[in-house]
Amino acid sequence: MDIEDAPIIYGLELPARSLCAQNGETNLSRYLVATQSLRQENQVHLIEFDDENNQLEKLIYPHPCGEVWHISSSYSDPLIFSTCFSSFSSGELTTGCKIWKLPQEVNSEEGLSSIAADQIGNHPSNTIEEVADIKSDDIKDVSHVLWKPLEEDCQFIALGNGSMQLWDMSESPSCVSTFKIPERKGHQCNITNGKWNPHHGAKQFAVATGQNISTWDVRSQTQAFKIENAHGQLVRDLDYNPNKQYHIVTCGDDCLVKFWDVREPTLPVSVLSEDHSHWVWAARFNPFHDQLILSGGSDSRVVLYNKASISSEPYGQLLDEDLDEEDSDVDTNRDREPVKDGLIAVFDEHEDSVYAVEWSAADPWSFASLSYDGRVVINKVPKKVKFDILL
Repeated sequence: MDIEDAPIIYGLELPARSLCAQNGETNLSRYLVATQSLRQENQVHLIEFDDENNQLEKLIYPHPCGEVWHISSSYSDPLIFSTCFSSFSSGELTTGCKIWKLPQEVNSEEGLSSIAADQIGNHPSNTIEEVADIKSDDIKDVSHVLWKPLEEDCQFIALGNGSMQLWDMSESPSCVSTFKIPERKGHQCNITNGKWNPHHGAKQFAVATGQNISTWDVRSQTQAFKIENAHGQLVRDLDYNPNKQYHIVTCGDDCLVKFWDVREPTLPVSVLSEDHSHWVWAARFNPFHDQLILSGGSDSRVVLYNKASISSEPYGQLLDEDLDEEDSDVDTNRDREPVKDGLIAVFDEHEDSVYAVEWSAADPWSFASLSYDGRVVINKVPKKVKFDILL
């Protein structure tokens, strides 16, 4: 392996399962990671990956509200993020959800290295500011907050207790609407995850409930589509293809990663069945090059796939018919074989269950993964694959 492609490993002192890219930061590769400990004070780590020097910078903030089960960041403001958490005191378990703001100094164009040295004692850069406490009579236990993937929008969906709730942060935090997922056989639906549809102004939101996937129009609160029995066991995660409408990826406890065209929900477009031996907790399309897909699971594996055949720009779809007449004698084959679907690489730096994988919001070729033992690993797409896509 080229030394430039070697993974970078960052270890947290506490267990963790929550990771997200800093979505509002599109110039620097940054991630937020939150710990999960019932006995010790939990933390939020802001990690910055310097691709040129292949090194990490980090800032660490106390999270005073308990162990974090989910973390996500705003697309409109890089300083804003949310945590869903639980705490145990006096024999009682309590849950909550809050919106936080990172210190203004974090927005420095020079990166975290310029302020990391000052983060000692009670320096302002060592604390995060509570912006809002998300409470509702309709959702007692908020499990997820998913921010609307639009730079100019301050809305998010809160999930919990079989319901989804639309909130607006434009001025003061306010609940816009609440929608309860219809019960199945008299039982409340357990929502395991959700995702905004980034197309057409992000007006639809998909949820995973049990073995099923359904998408709802947040304006009319009507169902847009449904995939029954998408997986043989619990669906753990889903993601929309950001560059190709109607296409999603799902994963679950049946060890499978599946690709769907929601217009034909009876059968998946493709299934990846050989690369995970236990529950698959996360799956992500590359936001820039959607033929690249990541997955991570309880088998401690992070897997990178190439699915060029079902991507937004399959190789060979655009031939050299766009060449000028003066270039008509150019060999259109260029002695290159079409990029084939298949496994690109398995990254085995983890020793515990991988609960999260995320692509960088700024760099198309780097990504982070997190395992329960608190190990964060930053990896890159192999150079050969990168050049095959670009050239």
